[in-house]
Amino acid sequence: MDLLALADFNLVARHGGFGKASRATGRPKATLSRRVAELEASLDLRLFERGARALKLTEEGRALYERTAQLLTELDETATAIASGGHNPRGRLRISAPLLFSQTAMGKLAAGFALRYPEVRLEVTTEDRAVDMIEEAYDLVIRVNPEPDASLVGRVFLHDGLVVVARPDLTMAEGAAVPAVVRGSIRQTGSWEMTTSAGRTHIAVNPVLSLSSHVMVRDAVRMGVGVARLPLSLVSHDLAAGTLVRWGDVEGPQTSLWALYPTRRLLSARVSAFLEYLREAFPKGTPDELAAYVGR
Repeated sequence: MDLLALADFNLVARHGGFGKASRATGRPKATLSRRVAELEASLDLRLFERGARALKLTEEGRALYERTAQLLTELDETATAIASGGHNPRGRLRISAPLLFSQTAMGKLAAGFALRYPEVRLEVTTEDRAVDMIEEAYDLVIRVNPEPDASLVGRVFLHDGLVVVARPDLTMAEGAAVPAVVRGSIRQTGSWEMTTSAGRTHIAVNPVLSLSSHVMVRDAVRMGVGVARLPLSLVSHDLAAGTLVRWGDVEGPQTSLWALYPTRRLLSARVSAFLEYLREAFPKGTPDELAAYVGR
């Protein structure tokens, strides 16, 4: 495949037309059109639907653009770095991270990384949904207990657990449901299973307040509204200070935070540097380590 033709195809796809790509780059419109036609002929595929007023990627064209745009960018950045004799990470690095991790740790991580690598333009967005890395042009995503995905690889860098906590003055009355603060929708009175030093037990709960983030739930529990299930890292300082007490541990697998990136793309120096920065920040990956990092 002709890399020059592929690069011109990407220019046209990125700008949405031959004329726009020509004006943005200074490349002759006729040259861009010829290169794209040659690429289509070599692949025996139509990459653009050419209308009277608009140019639209075909399904095959969109797939080719999604899989080659970042590769070409990284090849260009690698050539530039080698030519200049430098090996420092540079260029844009887009990361998607979940809400709780963003609220507690991502600001400090991003700032520290930016100070260490000033030539990297770091962009972090906060989303709890599983973003499409290729379609939405992310270089790396942080996910909580992700579903298996054959198109992504990565590593666990943090573990956490859920604990049941409340203020010291909140007690359980025998036979009565305990007021509870929950994340998500309020359901009818039910029960929570937890493990204590005495073994497994159930407590009857009556959800009285529903909030959309764990940080908000923790703040409400601190006020004495009710009991809650919260990540251990988020309440470690409260437990150590005695402002909250630990009723028990929530049954089930640990929460794991993964840093993921696509398998079909070369691992850029920027992504490698951020992965190494995560490893340095959380060498053991324990809840206490995250709590200590947030508290510093």
